[in-house]
Amino acid sequence: VQLQASGGGLVQAGGSLRLSCAASGRTFSNYAMGWFRQAPGKEREFVAAVRWSAGTTYYADSVKGRFTISRDNAKNTVYLQMNSLKPEDTAVYYCAGAPRIIATTLRLPSSYDYWGQGTLVTVSS
Repeated sequence: VQLQASGGGLVQAGGSLRLSCAASGRTFSNYAMGWFRQAPGKEREFVAAVRWSAGTTYYADSVKGRFTISRDNAKNTVYLQMNSLKPEDTAVYYCAGAPRIIATTLRLPSSYDYWGQGTLVTVSS
């Protein structure tokens, strides 16, 4: 299983970015796919997740209403649309995949088996 994250960059506060995570290597229909982020000196934290087959989405409170996670089945790609970005959103963003997960644990990095390489998002004030 390979996950390839892309789409990071430098943006001003209030701007938008869309991250992509291209998945390959197997069928992901039973997976949950998540986005996490890690700022310098901080622990990796949950951002959003989606159940691939059902499309059910989950968000951290800090991004709810600003970020949208979605998936394109035909392209095997998961997206994270980030709007109204704030300087505190600055971090390396990682996509992750989990073949077996339950709602109570999908916010935990340890629940995910596969990780992309990360893409840096920098929001200037």
